Amino acid sequence: MCPVEEFYPHFIRSIASMIPHQPIVRKLSLLVITLFIFSTFKIVAQDVAAGKAIFSTKCASCHAINSKVIGPALAGVEDRWVDRKLLIKWVQNFSAAVATGDPYSIAMAGFSSTEMQKFPELKDADVESVLAYIKTAGAPPPPVIDGEKPQENNNNSIIFGVISLIMAIIALIMMQVNSNLKKLSDDKEGIRRPEPVVFYKNKVYIALAAIIFFIIGGYLIARDAIGLGRQVGYQPVQPIYYSHKVHAGLNQINCLYCHGGAMDGKQASIPSVNVCMNCHKQISEYKGPAIYNEAGEMVNGTNEINKLYKAAGVDPANPQAFDPTKAKEIAWVRIHNLPDHAYFNHSQHVNAGKVQCQTCHGEITNMHEVKQVSELSMSWCINCHRQTNVNFNYDSTHGNKFYSIYEKFHNDMKAGKMDSVKVENIGGLECQKCHY
Repeated sequence: MCPVEEFYPHFIRSIASMIPHQPIVRKLSLLVITLFIFSTFKIVAQDVAAGKAIFSTKCASCHAINSKVIGPALAGVEDRWVDRKLLIKWVQNFSAAVATGDPYSIAMAGFSSTEMQKFPELKDADVESVLAYIKTAGAPPPPVIDGEKPQENNNNSIIFGVISLIMAIIALIMMQVNSNLKKLSDDKEGIRRPEPVVFYKNKVYIALAAIIFFIIGGYLIARDAIGLGRQVGYQPVQPIYYSHKVHAGLNQINCLYCHGGAMDGKQASIPSVNVCMNCHKQISEYKGPAIYNEAGEMVNGTNEINKLYKAAGVDPANPQAFDPTKAKEIAWVRIHNLPDHAYFNHSQHVNAGKVQCQTCHGEITNMHEVKQVSELSMSWCINCHRQTNVNFNYDSTHGNKFYSIYEKFHNDMKAGKMDSVKVENIGGLECQKCHY
């Protein structure tokens, strides 16, 4: 057997011997083979990129890499599980992992009061990609030098792409050297060769360039078209620095106190100045822990409260003299936007479905300035409808009366024909539910 370092050129020569000896065909064939082989070295980087996409779509609402959210921090998760196959099974269907009787699986099932979602559509390779991303993202960050914010690590796919390009150029050079040597040999032996066609007039090169152009152009157009309207990570600067971590986290103000429409209406609604002043007539100075914005600058909480007083039209020295008729609307910047042709009703999810705010909006209690953490795409919603159980167990004290009208499902569950009802079973995948 040949050593590993000799395998690649040996493999290339073996395939090259089977390629027709026309110079153009031979060059193009060897180039394609070289690019194909070196593209395999990008698999690791592609796995990380694919894992990041899956993590952002399915995991980020409940998990973070280096901190606890609804679920535990995921950095080092592979080291905490003795059996890797069991870890993969846990991600796909935690109930199946618990059913094996594994003590760690049972302990993790009780980690949070919120039941983990099941992802049966994820293949083993998909979970491996997510684990590869977690391992990469969980590495300790580089140290801060002279107060500068550390730069985020670029995806390794760029490095592998550059390596592939360099190797392709080397392959082209070697093929040109081979062609020149062949020409010298033919001249010495008196073999007459046709005059070479200039590359920009060569039909093969033109066709190849056209194919590459359409492939790259089609990919870029499709990628950008799919991403239209998706703004994961969008975090605009608001007119007043409002910290959800301080209000919903530190002071434990219920989300529905400010966003009352989420329980009874289509829109969650933005609280009016009057709602803010219910508390801030008595609270005129911020005395909580230090707050830092995304740029690392300290935020003066008292100054932000004074901005509220300005909108309310009151004197900061006497905020209790608040007159609602003098208040002006605060120009908050909307963060979560759905297309106009998509219908979404908050009460249907929060009230009837008992969906937690964090499921879509992330761990709001740990955010100062809110950002969009979920994709909010059609596929994201459909996947949720396919995986989310509906609480059909209703009695006078517990459960959800809204679903008592589905007599068929109640009978099927009593008869043992069904063990659970998903949102998709009650019309969650019907087009007219969201596009009517």
